Amino acid sequence: MAKTTPGEFIRQVRAEGSKVVWPTREETVRTSIFVGIMMLVLSLFFLGVDSAFGAVVRWLLTLA
Repeated sequence: MAKTTPGEFIRQVRAEGSKVVWPTREETVRTSIFVGIMMLVLSLFFLGVDSAFGAVVRWLLTLA
């Protein structure tokens, strides 16, 4: 395998960088809102699961 010169490396990086498709502002906003909603839903879900497990453990400890 031949070594790549620094100049050739820079040309390759620029060629690959030009292939990147950046999201539009609308896509970024929509994705951010979706992530925020999912974070809220999942945090409430895990709060409920954690509270349920805590209640079960407290109940089991009262039996002992």
